[in-house]
Amino acid sequence: MPQSMKKASMGAILSACNIIDENDIAAAMEEQKRSGVRFGEALINLGIVTQEDIDWALSNQLDIPYIRLKVDMIDPDAVRLVKAATARKFNLIPLIKAGNELSIAISDPLNREAIEAIEQQTGCQVNISVALVREIREMIAACYGSNENEQMGFESRAFSEKSLEVINSDVSGTRLLDYLLIFILQNRLSSLSLQPMGKFVTVSGRRSGISRPIGTLAGTYFQDLTNKILNSIGTSVEYRSNSSGQLTFNYRSRPINFKVSTMAACGGEYITIYPSIESTVPKRLTDLHLPEQQEADFIRLSRKKQGISFFASRDVQERNRFIDLMLEEIDTDGKNVIILGEGPGRLSKLFPRILLPRDETERATAVMRALDHAPDILVIEDTTEGMPFTAACRAAMRGKLVLAGLEIRGTRNVLRHLLMYKQQNFFLPVFVNGLVSFKGIQLLCQECRRECLPPGEELAVMNLPTSPASFYRTTGCDACGHSGFSTRLFLTDTIVFNDEFLHVFGLTNDVTDLENHLEMTGYHGLDKEGLRLLMAGDVSPEEYIASVVL
Repeated sequence: MPQSMKKASMGAILSACNIIDENDIAAAMEEQKRSGVRFGEALINLGIVTQEDIDWALSNQLDIPYIRLKVDMIDPDAVRLVKAATARKFNLIPLIKAGNELSIAISDPLNREAIEAIEQQTGCQVNISVALVREIREMIAACYGSNENEQMGFESRAFSEKSLEVINSDVSGTRLLDYLLIFILQNRLSSLSLQPMGKFVTVSGRRSGISRPIGTLAGTYFQDLTNKILNSIGTSVEYRSNSSGQLTFNYRSRPINFKVSTMAACGGEYITIYPSIESTVPKRLTDLHLPEQQEADFIRLSRKKQGISFFASRDVQERNRFIDLMLEEIDTDGKNVIILGEGPGRLSKLFPRILLPRDETERATAVMRALDHAPDILVIEDTTEGMPFTAACRAAMRGKLVLAGLEIRGTRNVLRHLLMYKQQNFFLPVFVNGLVSFKGIQLLCQECRRECLPPGEELAVMNLPTSPASFYRTTGCDACGHSGFSTRLFLTDTIVFNDEFLHVFGLTNDVTDLENHLEMTGYHGLDKEGLRLLMAGDVSPEEYIASVVL
């Protein structure tokens, strides 16, 4: 390591080693201003670096050795000087004792309380090295063994004392994870989140668009629980930040799938778990079973020869499959089609593919460079941000047919987004063909659905003009694999920007005016289809709220 790098700023160290660049530093400084976290924590929050990068840089900044731990590096005599409880509390492991000096590896070299505790306990002068917390935990287990008196540190009024005893007796986190997954199923939660709050973790459940606390977890073993979850979804710990995957849990001898998403946060990973219901978009438009007018409008969009059509959904995989359905309907014979992005173009038709950069400016540049290859049809996976959006619209203005993804949920939000960009002169509405917006909705299992009375807060959120004869929820049964649902449909809005609509769009900046115009023309969108399903007893109140109202 170059000597000049010692004691330099963390940003300088990471930059000198080409781990971050000037843009990353600027972004981290903005994140610091916004959230008040340290520079290194800001980089992790943005997904630019890993905790391992920060540990390494911190060791250089403080001129402290950074080591990768192995069992044969540890002297048993040194281990005997430090109590197991102390090692576990501060995430440290003794390495070797030489004279009156004791060398230790610790995950947080700035933890003065830990250093003072070791000095008082051993009577030695302490020398520190920095090591990964997961490797320290492994060494503690190897050197000290398991401790039956250790507790997971989970507290909750939602679980019985007996359940809490079982959960807390297993510091690996296996029992806690099992109980939380069962809690999601039994309480029909739309999601459950583990939210790091410094020295503890808040466990929060969400149903009917409302989040409520379930309990708290001590931070001591949260990293172990995080690693267990990441291993379950097949994600390497080194690449844990901003990842997602599927977790399968056997409940009453039936496999239940959950989707897991993670984001780097101060104090660990922010983890959200929610039930994953089969949501495969069919390979043919007719298999979507859209209302007649919706299907006709979808086909009308597929007949356009130039201009831009938008496809809006928060779920990138579903959004890409809807783009593919449009590609299947479009006559591409003799046409030069270019795909920008990893997801679209995965059905029967295969086209050249160009990967989109992460940076907004670079993505816009990639769109414009694609025009140099004379495409007739340009498919762009994500044009939500201003610069890629403008580049996509410019491509349409040059006579190209553009299919563009938007990471936006709900037709009203899409229209509001387009109105905002119109005000900023990002595009000319006349070149817009239309939009396809959709939301997935889970249908109740007919075998185990039961009548219910929604609480007042749910009734208030739904704000129904008239109530159905009965509301229904499910309990879960063998027929539905104890998920409570039979299948998942797609509520879809397909809006063609005809001359009348474009006229209204050009005159207003209020999304309500657009909605009123659509209603006057007899348009029935996904909101009314969702209401029809609720009135028929095919969806639960909380599913209606989550999929239609919010």
